[in-house]
Amino acid sequence: MTTATITGVGAALPATVLGNDHFTPLGTSHEWIVKRTGIHTRHWLGPGESLAGLAEQACREALADAGRDAREVDHVVVSTVTPDRITPGIAPGLATRLGAPHPPALDLNAACAGFLYALDHACAQIESGRARCVLVCAAEALSRITDTTDRSTAVLFGDAAGAVVVTPAGPGAGERPAFRLGSDGRHEDLLYADPADRLLRMSGREVYEFAVGTMVEQTRAVLSGCGLTLADVGLFIGHQANARILRAVAAELGVPPSRTEISIENVGNTSSASIPFALRQARNCGRLRPGDRIAMAAFGAGFVWGAGVIRWRAAPRAHPEHLLHEQEEPCHR
Repeated sequence: MTTATITGVGAALPATVLGNDHFTPLGTSHEWIVKRTGIHTRHWLGPGESLAGLAEQACREALADAGRDAREVDHVVVSTVTPDRITPGIAPGLATRLGAPHPPALDLNAACAGFLYALDHACAQIESGRARCVLVCAAEALSRITDTTDRSTAVLFGDAAGAVVVTPAGPGAGERPAFRLGSDGRHEDLLYADPADRLLRMSGREVYEFAVGTMVEQTRAVLSGCGLTLADVGLFIGHQANARILRAVAAELGVPPSRTEISIENVGNTSSASIPFALRQARNCGRLRPGDRIAMAAFGAGFVWGAGVIRWRAAPRAHPEHLLHEQEEPCHR
């Protein structure tokens, strides 16, 4: 039985940083934003900058962290709701930029849950024997669809890319990764962007309530299906939509702060890129050990949701355990 594992992680941020004071003309303040969201700053792509370039940076770091060459990549999956073009997607060009030898490459759109959908696809490719090295990237430029005149949403969103390398684990790696994915299109009008104005619209209170309840329920269900409890999990990473949501989910699950990763403070809500970005923060800060189980949960427009559990570097290929990085994000929770 082939077991999939994550063996490398990388992330990238645009250079332009927007502090909360940028939004004071909307009648808000730094204190108001921090109290309600936990966000202090976010990064936005500048004029002429591409999301594909950001994705490439994240993927190169993930490959280096995994000790892999792009020529070993035989499948590429990119999660995004904000590609540089309507078509083609980011994935084919990304594979070429990296130097991967003509692999299957596709984009998928599952909103903020997109990384978990892409990771599930990658693990299935590994476990079926159809691939030996899958590159999963979540890249989002939410600044492109943010209504900068809407106080309730303008302060929330940032741009980022995160990537992981998924490969077979060695003998004795333990259980296979597990995922629970779902949707309910009855609520699509609570969080959406239409072609007419291409801007995000959100009913915040309703989304908050659905997000907390669903992420808790799905996390418990995916662990129960594996015969595990949260005591068996080394780290919990929820979609970084709002610090209050993250803390509410962790509290209801009973996960202590020491095992909950929060990275929203300096990057904002980066949609599907938020989980791999938080994973990279945990790796950089030494909060992950080889073989640790990572539990993840996300909720997004659609509504779509997902939860999963996977091991970090279960019997990985030999490579330096920690690369040296200039840490763009502090080591905090």
